[in-house]
Amino acid sequence: MHSGPASVAMGNLDQEDTRPVVRGGSIPGTSEAAFVVQGIEKPALPVLLAAPHGGRVYSDGLRQRMREPAFSMLRLEDRLVDILAAEIARETGAPVILAQAPRAMIDLNRAGDDMDWSMVADSDAGKSNNSRANRRARSGLGLIPRRLTGLGEIWNERHTRAEVAERIECIHEPYHRALSEALSAIRRRWGAALLVDLHSMPPLRKRHPDDRPAEFVVGDRFGASSDGMLSAAALGYLGRHERRAAHNRPYAGGYVLDRHGKPAVGIHAIQLEVCRSLYLDSRLEEPSRRFPQLVRLLAGLVRELAGEVMPPARESSFPLAAE
Repeated sequence: MHSGPASVAMGNLDQEDTRPVVRGGSIPGTSEAAFVVQGIEKPALPVLLAAPHGGRVYSDGLRQRMREPAFSMLRLEDRLVDILAAEIARETGAPVILAQAPRAMIDLNRAGDDMDWSMVADSDAGKSNNSRANRRARSGLGLIPRRLTGLGEIWNERHTRAEVAERIECIHEPYHRALSEALSAIRRRWGAALLVDLHSMPPLRKRHPDDRPAEFVVGDRFGASSDGMLSAAALGYLGRHERRAAHNRPYAGGYVLDRHGKPAVGIHAIQLEVCRSLYLDSRLEEPSRRFPQLVRLLAGLVRELAGEVMPPARESSFPLAAE
């Protein structure tokens, strides 16, 4: 059970990040924090890394209510992306916020009302189903995921309104409050801030026999959550390193970018989807030997974006390494 920033003992990735850890929120049914934050006291870079779908702290009660817990947990998690984010943060000195609460309990990349209330036993499902948010959630991946391809229903019993409210109060609201405060702190220090919301995706399907699907997808809500130059810089960096990258398709970003991306006031947000085959084994379960290589690649990307995000007047004070 992972409960905080971790280190992968492989290659040169065998040193822990020694910066103080701040814990926030709480996971119902456990004694664990909902998320951890590092490096925000004196942010060494104007880039905040986040991993909202990497949490792996499951309460016993949550596991018991899943029809096929091993299948559902593996499919819902952005597998080990929290460790990936922690290692990139250690390499660069960038501040980082890592979810410990699992996506199965609550999805931090969904709005608080993006809920299929028909999966809640004591709700007025008929009335709630008229909401726009609910129609989105009925695809199966709302605030609390309901269905998975290859499995169908995730849960063997319905939730209660009190449980949903507790998860929002203890996990969702504190996480987004901490994320907002961290971005504001970075902007105060540097004059601007960039959130890199890190996710992982299964290998994309080929559209035709000769197709080479993207290994990375940079999302910026079609320009709404970030200055276009930052997305262009990310795509350019990946291209120079001979990596296949796409822009906004098939992933443009979600609630995190909608809520926190405010380019008009110098707070930018992009989503970076990384193909799991780049750092996991053939079963897409455990780190592969390629893990350290990907950390180095993405650490370079973070450094490049840090140089791009700052207002020109602040560039002369940009440190070359973490303090």
